[in-house]
Amino acid sequence: MSDTTTIERAPAQAGQPEQTGQPEQAGQGDTQNPGKRKLMLILLAATVAVAGAAYGGYYYTIGRFEQSTDDAYVSGNLVQLTPQVSGTVVAVNADDTQIVKQGDPVVTLDGADARVALLNAEATLGQTVRQVSGLYVNNDFYAANIAQRESDLARANDDLKRREAVAGTGAVSGEDISHAQDSVRSAEASLEAARQQAEANHALTDRTTIGQHPDVQAAASKVRNAYLDYARNTLPAPVTGYVARRSVQVGQRVAPGTPLMAIVPLDGVWVDANFKEGQLRHMRIGQPVTLTADVYGSNVQYHGKVVGFSAGTGAAFDVLPAQNATGNWIKVVQRLPVRVQLDQHELDAHPLRIGLSMQVEVNTHDESGTQLAAAVNTTYRTDVFAQYGAAAEAQIEQIIAQNIPLSQGASKSTPQKIAVRHATSRNAG
Repeated sequence: MSDTTTIERAPAQAGQPEQTGQPEQAGQGDTQNPGKRKLMLILLAATVAVAGAAYGGYYYTIGRFEQSTDDAYVSGNLVQLTPQVSGTVVAVNADDTQIVKQGDPVVTLDGADARVALLNAEATLGQTVRQVSGLYVNNDFYAANIAQRESDLARANDDLKRREAVAGTGAVSGEDISHAQDSVRSAEASLEAARQQAEANHALTDRTTIGQHPDVQAAASKVRNAYLDYARNTLPAPVTGYVARRSVQVGQRVAPGTPLMAIVPLDGVWVDANFKEGQLRHMRIGQPVTLTADVYGSNVQYHGKVVGFSAGTGAAFDVLPAQNATGNWIKVVQRLPVRVQLDQHELDAHPLRIGLSMQVEVNTHDESGTQLAAAVNTTYRTDVFAQYGAAAEAQIEQIIAQNIPLSQGASKSTPQKIAVRHATSRNAG
């Protein structure tokens, strides 16, 4: 009994598998695992094939016609506000981030000196108008003087004829006849002098009016210059936009051309997308563009179109362009800025600021456009300064009308009507 127990409890020899008592279950596991692995491999291969086919179809129909870049930024106009005259700043009516409307007074300079110069020029113009008006009045005076001298000459001729008729009878002496002849010559000389004076005065007034007289125009130019200098002490906003980079301060002495602030109109921004050289092969003007902004995320999409390509790469326009004619030259892929015009309605709904990052995707399927823009004249303009000239002209016309004598109808006629009346009277004469 003791020997049997010892044999049953003896440990298994090294290298021999321990008897588990379940040999049939182990054999079934070995036959099932290879089948599962084979099925998984088949499914994986099918998935890869389907995905490859789907991507191939996408690339052939859509993907190969799309060029994208994240090297794109919002750009826009920065309208500088600069003075046209020198002066001391007495008021600043806008600050950074605030919106200003076109024509609103933004900066005001001290205009005391300009006001004095304007009043002096206006007084000089009024005095000149009165002096020139006297020239036109003198035309009538000289005409009356000529008529008087002609009458004197006619009387002197009559006296001479009467004396000569009775000279043979001895009723008059030879001395009387000589005096009568002297009187005729004197009357003729006086008549000729009167005519020369009238001609000299007509030389100053013919083919012109009071308002168009050279002396009046010279004085009016001084008023115009003085008025513009005075009006330019108020700096209006050239466009509607947001104030940025304000540097002007109250009390600061500024000179013409000094940048005071920038006004950014956000209703006309665009996107400059920098594409690699290889991406431009099929890119043309007019192709549709889809954009997203980092500030709004991918849920907000913008739509636009390609409107132009830069004339050179960014490296070509650097202040210090790269010098590639060296022994250690390394090729660097260049990027060319492409301008993208955005839909204004989408900009109104989701405004963009200059410098924001954009994701740009261009659809290059339609290659009917060109790579070089046609001759198009893009004009940026403002008419806020035109009112200065119109106001100056109105002031000049008012001064001229106020200083024309009442005898010439200034109280009932405008300067234009006065000019027409003078031209008509000269033609009738």
